[in-house]
This record gives sequence, structure tokens and C-alpha cells, in this order.
Amino acid sequence: MNKKEVLEIRKQFSPRNCAITRICGCYVDHEKNKKMESKDAFLSLPEEEAFKYFDIFKKTLSGTIGKNMLNMEFPLDAEMPGGTQEFLLKLRDSKLEDDMLLEEFYDKVIATYEYAENYYIILIHSMYDIPGKSTDDQEMFDASEDVYEYLLMSICPVSLSKAGLCYNAEDNRIEDRVRDWIVDMPDKGFLFPAFNDRNTDLHSVLYYTKKSEDLQPEMIEQLLGAQMPMSADTQKETFQMIIEDTLGEDGDYETVRNIHETLNDLIEEHKEEPEPLKLDKTDVKKIFEQSGVSAEKMEHFDRNYEDNAGEKTSLLASNIAETRKFNIETPDIIIKVNPDRADLVETRIIDGRQCLVIPVDDHIEVNGINVRTMKWDGRKEETSAEEEG
Repeated sequence: MNKKEVLEIRKQFSPRNCAITRICGCYVDHEKNKKMESKDAFLSLPEEEAFKYFDIFKKTLSGTIGKNMLNMEFPLDAEMPGGTQEFLLKLRDSKLEDDMLLEEFYDKVIATYEYAENYYIILIHSMYDIPGKSTDDQEMFDASEDVYEYLLMSICPVSLSKAGLCYNAEDNRIEDRVRDWIVDMPDKGFLFPAFNDRNTDLHSVLYYTKKSEDLQPEMIEQLLGAQMPMSADTQKETFQMIIEDTLGEDGDYETVRNIHETLNDLIEEHKEEPEPLKLDKTDVKKIFEQSGVSAEKMEHFDRNYEDNAGEKTSLLASNIAETRKFNIETPDIIIKVNPDRADLVETRIIDGRQCLVIPVDDHIEVNGINVRTMKWDGRKEETSAEEEG
């Protein structure tokens, strides 16, 4: 699914567009005991309660594609009789009215979801009448031909509110506040089937994780049976290893900076496209060559890429790039540079020592205090900001 398709489904979570038929929930304590189960027609919920659920569902379809929302495909064995996809299809087709299927689903979540505290499993069934689209991309609700029937699951941590004082309006006094168990925004979730090319894709599922580094592989494997992609954090680490292995021990600052700038320029060129920018081995190789990596070092690029990422693995540009920061670190110093002005920092050999040189034509602040950049000792000398590397 791309950004536009995710947004189209998110728009259904409002009173005007709501197509949710049924909502089921299971509250689980820290010992993995089912403490409460509920089954309701969604439209029968009180309005204020429904709005709270809308917020949870929207959050389950939020974040960055490839980082918080991961497109996953089912392998062939998952689609065979008795596979995980067949089970999810049965659950969807039951419209959440089969108690035995629901119990089996809850049991699978509880057995595979790793969380030490209380949590609330929310599962909804919905039927979206997909509107047609005109040539100018305008929705035509009277031209609908297909219905997208899907399940959305959200797993929400449940935590005890903080202790404190509150105002009792009835008695007109300040008193100790009653601590409640609060349902937080989701930690994990999924949308099945996926909504690809604005239609039902039974071969795919969209998985949500609040923390990109915490994918919970066991739950993905046992509950969904889908092929788990490389996490955003692992993709970033893999790209860094490819750079280090290709450049070797004598990799220089200017080349790494050029790779950073070339990658960010590429992201800027594709920022209006709905599909996330994927880079395969050939794409990454081209970035390195455009960034000035020598032909000698590129001789071993293919092997370095395959050893670290795999021959056919693609990396999402948004996962491996640093568009918001550019940090230079030594054991004792961290320099934070505007990513668009990384060219301000140069490397030079001064008095036989390798140094980073930063021009300071404007002003300098030390712990928030403005300091002078010029000194007078009989003549004006510009003091350069030189940091030992």
C-alpha cells in the first residue's frame, strides 16, 4: 500500500464515512489472562466512545511506509489449506460473529505478543464501497463496482493513570484523584487484506508497529504467517556497513558527505510520488559512483552489497537517509550540522594533524552566549573554528 491508499482507508474512520459493522475486544492482564471480552455493533456505541476508537484506528494506519507501516506478502505455504491466510479469511468472512474463531484469534495474539503489562486487543470488521475515479482523479460514488471487506486489529497498552490531586466540583474541594486504567494508542496492529491498487489484495497484509525496531517477529510469523521485511533500523545499519566495507579504512569525510547529499537529492526528486522510493543493488551502486567513490573501491561493491543485504534485497531511501540531521562525532566532540549545509565542514591537515574546519562568518554561541569571532592583537585575525578529528 502507498500513502494515498492508506489515507483513503483512514478517511473511513469518521461518523460520516464509517463502514464498520462490528467491533470486538479482549482485555488481557500482565499474566496473559483474558479479563474481559466484548462484541458490539459499532454503530450502537455511544458517540464519544466511537470517536475514541476512531482515533485508535487512525493511529494504526499512521507513520511512515516502510518504517511504521510495513507491506508484507504471504508465502505460498501460508495460503495453503490450514495456513494463516486461510484462518484470517475465515475470520473476515465470519464478520466477527463466530465466537470460536474469535477465541482462537485472541489465543494466537496472547501466545505470541510480547508485552509485560496489560493490553487491549481491538478487532473490527468493515465493508468499504470503493468509489470509482474519474480521469481527473475525482471520486465518483455512483460508479462503485467493488467492495473492500477487511479486518483491522489494534493492540493497545493499558496503563494506570498517574497519582495526583484533582478538583471535586460536587464537593468544591481538592482531593486525591482516583487512578484509572487508561487505554493508550496502539503499539501493534494490522490491516487484512491489504488495499493495493485501490482494491482487495488477498496476498498481502499491512502491519503497523509504533517502534520501528520492535517488529515482534514471532507474532508476525505465527499470527500472520507473512514474510517479514528488514526493519527500518536494520536497513540503516546495513547501508552503513555497505559504505564502510566499500570505502575501507581510508574512507574520507568528503565521500561520505557526497553519498549523504546524493541520496537526499534523490529523495527530494521523488517526494511527490505516492510509492516509497526503493533502491536495489544497481541504484545504490549508481549513488556511490555519482558521489565520487573510486573505481578501485567499486570493484568489490557487488560482493559487499550481497554480503550485507543480499543480492535481491531493496532498501527504502527514507530508512537509510538522514534528511533531518547531519552529525559528525569524535570520542569527545559531537558536531551537529544543518543537513543542507554539510559543505561548510572541511577536512584539512594543520600542523601535521587531521582537523575539521568550520568557517564562522556569522556569529557563534557558547552555551547560548554570543561570543566574538574576531580578536585584536595589533592586527585583525579571523579565528577559525577548528575541531581536532
